Amino acid sequence: MKKDIYVVGAVILENGKILCAQRGMTKSLGNMWEFPGGKIEEGETPQGALRREIEEEMLCTVEIGDLIEETVYEYDFGVVHLTTFYCKLLKGRPTLTEHIAIEWLKPNELEKLEWAPADIPAVNKIMKDF
Repeated sequence: MKKDIYVVGAVILENGKILCAQRGMTKSLGNMWEFPGGKIEEGETPQGALRREIEEEMLCTVEIGDLIEETVYEYDFGVVHLTTFYCKLLKGRPTLTEHIAIEWLKPNELEKLEWAPADIPAVNKIMKDF
């Protein structure tokens, strides 16, 4: 039986554009794009985990907004349960610490990137909503 992995992703909006982050080559799903975030630790709410992960990973502070999508995707390494939220930057600028690149894209430009499979339902919903 595969391991269940509970993660959160931030769809950070600024000036009509969305922050997209590219995973490093040596990580699982290397070079694919995702919404920044990470694992939910025991005792954390999804929103609390997302706030903490963005502070650690992107060195900035966000306000967590509406839920976008909850996706379950089975990879070879486990079953990922991804919850994405709209977020707004409150303090700082996203800084690369875990990722190899970031891009700010308009919602209708999101499909030009190669997204991690678990992120695709959220990408599709965002493109439809804008």
